[in-house]
Order: sequence, then C-alpha cells, then structure tokens
Amino acid sequence: MNNKFLEMVRHPFKMHLFMLSKLPSAYFSGVRVQYADQEKCVVTVPYKWFSTNPFRSTYFACLSMAAEMSTGVLSMAAVYGQQPAVSMLVLKIEGNFLKKATSTTTFTCEDGSRIDQMTREAMASGKSCSVTVRSVGRDKENNIIADFAITWSFKARPA
Repeated sequence: MNNKFLEMVRHPFKMHLFMLSKLPSAYFSGVRVQYADQEKCVVTVPYKWFSTNPFRSTYFACLSMAAEMSTGVLSMAAVYGQQPAVSMLVLKIEGNFLKKATSTTTFTCEDGSRIDQMTREAMASGKSCSVTVRSVGRDKENNIIADFAITWSFKARPA
C-alpha cells in the first residue's frame, strides 16, 4: 500500500482541496477522513442541516458516502502509483440501516490488507479481481447505525 497517498489523505489542506474538487457533495455534507493507515480508515459524517432528511436523521446517501469513502481511501492507497496502473470500480454496495442516525456517525473499515492483496492479484494476473469489504457506522455511544458491504473491482491497465 502506498504511504505517499496516505500522507496526502492525512494532510488537512490537501484532503479538503481534493474533496472540494472531486467529491463536492461529500465535502459539503461534512464527510471527513479522521484516520487512515495501511489497514484501517475511519470516516465521519455529521448530523447537520446539509446531511439531514425530513425525518430528523442523517440522510442515507450521506451515510453511504461515508461508508464508501472509508473503503475507497484504502482502495486508492493500494492502487496509487502502481505500475502498471490499476483501475478500480465499485461493483456493488449493500447497506443495512439499524438505528436512526441523529449525531455524528463514524464509519470504520479494517480491510486494508484484503484490498492490498486483491490489487496485487489483479496486477499479477492482468485480470479483473474483486473483493467485498465491510464498513460499520457507529454513533457516539458506540451503537451500530449502519453496516455496509462494498464490493470493489480492480484491474491492471494494459501497459
């Protein structure tokens, strides 16, 4: 996994600029990376005006963005700077919403090694490889708000 990419993610100004230019809806919803290393990524989404629904909870799309970002940061770190380049794509996303989100929700994905292994497999084989990873969202009291299974596909691009 590429430490250079993770350094960029950890740099507040660079990450804010990246999100504003490439993921404006996540940026304005308040989705933020709190922690990222080679194995784990933690992303939060606040309960605020821009992220709420008419039922006084966080809109499911904002929860989905945060869950996907927790897995996406690990995926991008795995493919960043690889030769040959590796493309990545979400194939499937499944979400279970267990409790109303009425405060900041923190999503954690701890599948970095599985993602890294799959990108290496894709590079070695030249074929498309996929992996399903998990991101769990919890509130401040550690109650599970939502549980996501996100399937990523990786494929080495022709040189």
